[in-house]
Amino acid sequence: MRWLFPSLRGYRRQWLGRDALAGATVWAVLVPEALAYATIAGVSPVVGLYAAPAALILYAAFGSSRHLVVGPMAATAALSAAIVGEAAGGSHAHFTAMTAALAVTVGAAALLAGLLRLGFLAGFISAPVLKGFIVGLALTIIAGQLPKLFGVEGGPGNFFAKTGALIADLSGTSGLTVLVGAGSLAVILVLKRVAPVVPGSLLAVALGIAVAAAFDLEDHGVDVVGGIASGLPSFGFPDVSLDDLGDLAAGSVGVLLVAFAEGLGAAKTYAARAHDEVDANRELIGLGAAGLGAGLSSGMVVNGSLSKTAVNASAGARTQLSGLIAAALTLVTLLLLTGLFEQLPEAVLAAVVIAAVIDLVDISSLVSFYRVFTRKLGQAYGVAARPDFVAALAAMLGVLVFDTLPGLFIGVGASLLLLLYRSSRPLISELGRVPGNGHFASLDRHPDSRGIPGLVVLRVEAGIYFANAERIESTVRRAAAREGTTAVVIDAETVPFVDVSAVRMLDGLAEELGSRGVRLLLARDVGQVRDVLRTAGVGAELRHVYPTVRAAVDAARSGT
Repeated sequence: MRWLFPSLRGYRRQWLGRDALAGATVWAVLVPEALAYATIAGVSPVVGLYAAPAALILYAAFGSSRHLVVGPMAATAALSAAIVGEAAGGSHAHFTAMTAALAVTVGAAALLAGLLRLGFLAGFISAPVLKGFIVGLALTIIAGQLPKLFGVEGGPGNFFAKTGALIADLSGTSGLTVLVGAGSLAVILVLKRVAPVVPGSLLAVALGIAVAAAFDLEDHGVDVVGGIASGLPSFGFPDVSLDDLGDLAAGSVGVLLVAFAEGLGAAKTYAARAHDEVDANRELIGLGAAGLGAGLSSGMVVNGSLSKTAVNASAGARTQLSGLIAAALTLVTLLLLTGLFEQLPEAVLAAVVIAAVIDLVDISSLVSFYRVFTRKLGQAYGVAARPDFVAALAAMLGVLVFDTLPGLFIGVGASLLLLLYRSSRPLISELGRVPGNGHFASLDRHPDSRGIPGLVVLRVEAGIYFANAERIESTVRRAAAREGTTAVVIDAETVPFVDVSAVRMLDGLAEELGSRGVRLLLARDVGQVRDVLRTAGVGAELRHVYPTVRAAVDAARSGT
């Protein structure tokens, strides 16, 4: 059992004060956010609190990060609402049970993936896709919370449907609700800027409860949370059928990808600052255990939180004892304090959600993806010259138009298609000799370099395989067709691999060009390329690979 609670090994007494303070600070942020994120998932606010204690304890037992805080989060809560909404029908009780069942299926999938050492799954969602997905998701969440802020009904659907319903209902706006919600939002945002150590969400919730009780806001048309069950949650497998679990299976994979990518990113960020290491497979096991604990505690999907991890680290946490303390304080809240939240205005919860996700609308990152462009990329890839921006935009628009889970898979699909497109159109640079030192450099990038009469030197900046062999063959043919050309040299230093299709293409091309009096020479091959060429039975011209471009050029000019 030595591998349980790894962060507590070698614990020092002097760390206790910092961990205790950090745990209390995390609790102050977690409680209002857990209540708010549960409303995003479409369940009672207390379900968010149910999920937290078991998730925090089990992650501390099995996870590899000293600082990561797990709990309900906006992105996975919205995914939960979308998946359960499609799979569940009937009563609210069944919807709640399905929400807990989704947490169990996601946890089981993560645990299995960790045991099978599938930590590389995080790479299936690129950073631009995840960024575009989260921006679209944040906008959709804000659109869904604004009706509560205005005291109107709102409507279901995607971002545009929700926005349209809000605009149509604005005539019924409750001024008092707007005052409460906007005031709470202002408190949180101002404190975040001027006093970031103060738990603004908890303060806004406390003020909202106090004002609602003092002025009977419910009697004046302000919606409040209402009855919240006190006491510990019921433990056990959710009351769902095998068919229900089957309906949740496909969606669980999407939730797992998002939860794992977001949590692993947070864990790695703070591990690097503390010069620690994070094991991706152990993170999957920790996430799986946390998800199972949350689901079996009548809770909802959980994952690692960047914002709460930042709070934890900034408060001085040294180990996962801070998470255990936050779990204990959440249990105290469930036993003794839930009655206080019954008078909490829903507009305040909406303000907490909006304040939490507004920073996720990171348009500046999308702009930075757009700016990653060069003329050379444009010539090679055309419309895909900004692949990261295209992938991020596809994910964002997918969420805004088609909803959360389809948007995620649209973004991943767009990313994979762009990867295939780019790999089929490799960058091929023509090189020239640099006067003075004899080195070879790109004619486009180095204006001092000069072409060599009668020779063309090409550098292929990618592996050569079946998908791009035809494009490379066409480029070499065009170069060989230039008037007076007697040889084409391929600089293979930036070619990490070749496959059988590419070798056959090169061999056939060398024979074809040789019949026209043009030699095809290779220079500077790397290990895998060299091995494949030697075993593939190519002609003598390609079997002899020159150690440098200069050697190949000299051989071509001398006819040796």
